[in-house]
Amino acid sequence: MSRPLLRRTALVAAALTTAGALAACGSDDAGSSADASSSPTSGGSGFPVTVSTAFGDVEVADEPQRVVALGWSDAETALALGVQPVGASDWLAFGGEGVGPWAEGLYDEAPEIIETLEPSLEAIAALEPDLILDTRSPATQERYDQLSAIAPTIGQPEGADPYLTTWQQQLDLVGQALGRTDEAEQLRSDLEQQFADAAAAHPEFDGTEVAVGAFSSEGFGAYVRGDTRVDFMETLGFTNKQAIQDLATESFFVPVSDEQVSLLDAPLTVVFPIFVDPSQITGNPLWQTLGSVQQGNAVLLDDETLANAFSSGSVLGTQYALENAVPLFAEALQG
Repeated sequence: MSRPLLRRTALVAAALTTAGALAACGSDDAGSSADASSSPTSGGSGFPVTVSTAFGDVEVADEPQRVVALGWSDAETALALGVQPVGASDWLAFGGEGVGPWAEGLYDEAPEIIETLEPSLEAIAALEPDLILDTRSPATQERYDQLSAIAPTIGQPEGADPYLTTWQQQLDLVGQALGRTDEAEQLRSDLEQQFADAAAAHPEFDGTEVAVGAFSSEGFGAYVRGDTRVDFMETLGFTNKQAIQDLATESFFVPVSDEQVSLLDAPLTVVFPIFVDPSQITGNPLWQTLGSVQQGNAVLLDDETLANAFSSGSVLGTQYALENAVPLFAEALQG
């Protein structure tokens, strides 16, 4: 599997947002924020605004009316802030409106779906956008130059590697560009409090080593710091397994050969399938050799919706993952 597809998949796969049907956003506060204003015209004033990105400062002269959201979770972030993109990319292959179940119902009209890695410039231009969001993407200079020739484009923040914009950075960038900084700050505060509450409710998470992995047609792999899934776990108090961290390169994903499968053994192991049936994990003899599996300390995220939420890196998806994955982690540590 190619690295771009792995990224797309990984975010899809689990925790990324694997499919389900959940019409709520995950928290009443976030839901009210998203529902409060369903179109760009309902936002506040304060324009022009200048947004600092890795590609330089970007000026947004007027409150955006036609937003195209191309980066991973950019559309869900805009929706959480009460703005409905007219065009969006569907990184996790949800279909329909291109967002996870936790964001269903936030569009009045479905957006035009734009390809992810090689978006059609003609299709984007035809939407006549006045703002393009591309805060979590391949982040190449060529991509940025092509998009910014169509409309002001908000790329990744300075210092962030491709695809590794955090949900906090994404909220900040999108909130600034849309003139929704107050709403963004409230969403961030609410989600950070949810993490803090979950960590406080489970002191057993603190300092516990965790291995976060995935299984695809290519075999097993593991994630390192900077990846949204590992960041999720470490925010809860877990520590990513050092033996996996030691293998980190410029990628957030470390291939795990059959001979290295023991790397996934930890006080808590969390694994999800990527475009394969979960039975290919549970029926794999290598999986059965892990001490964490034998002792009941392994969590297989075989629910597609939860797996995608865990990997989504969006505020709404992360809220869903917190509410539904944390009890599974706690139960596994008791086993």
